[in-house]
Amino acid sequence: MSVGLGPGAVDAVVLDIEGTTSATGFVVDVMYPYARERFGALLAERSHEAVVARAVAQVREEIGEPGADAARIEKVLGAWADEDRKATPLKALQGVVWAEGFARGDLVAPFFDDVVPRLRSWYAAGIRLYVYSSGSVAAQRAWFAHSAHGSLTGLVSGWYDTQNAGPKQDPGSYRAITAAVGVPPGRTVFLSDRLGELDAARAAGWRTVGVRRAGEPYFAEGVGGHPEVGSFDEVGLVAS
Repeated sequence: MSVGLGPGAVDAVVLDIEGTTSATGFVVDVMYPYARERFGALLAERSHEAVVARAVAQVREEIGEPGADAARIEKVLGAWADEDRKATPLKALQGVVWAEGFARGDLVAPFFDDVVPRLRSWYAAGIRLYVYSSGSVAAQRAWFAHSAHGSLTGLVSGWYDTQNAGPKQDPGSYRAITAAVGVPPGRTVFLSDRLGELDAARAAGWRTVGVRRAGEPYFAEGVGGHPEVGSFDEVGLVAS
């Protein structure tokens, strides 16, 4: 069975990652500890690099401690990771560590079985694919470049995170993506497992699909009044 999205063709699909294309458990149980174990070395050895220096400055600003040293920064990052806090500097530094882990072969990104065939079919039909995740753009690229299906980055036309688009539960973030990609909101579909994100996308004029997968953290929360699927195979899209 497929879920229809009402009349009108679709030009763009925007994808969440955790709980939508891939299991949250892998991120929480594998990737978070992987990054946490390497924050100390990253701060000690690469503090001169722009992305690291910018993230450190953002942590100091957020905690109100302009003189916080590397040990203090590492402790804060660890606490934020334990909370699964969607803090931009945390996501940036996780992205740096994860990109290296993927490149070394320590990490291989899993996708649900129904996802990759459907992404390829949408791409072949001329639908443009984008990613919008709380994980950094660097982490997103690494995830799609090092999947169990090989590199999928060629399918994706653009990448958005909380740094270049804004918070995921703010309708303004979705309007910013619309302006960047040049696709009318009514011809853009967002797939996510988070009700707050779906509501924000709808408020920005996007069409929405709530993805509910058994075993995922937000399954019990439901997707409100948004069209609901348990698999990408149930998403019925009509390309232009």
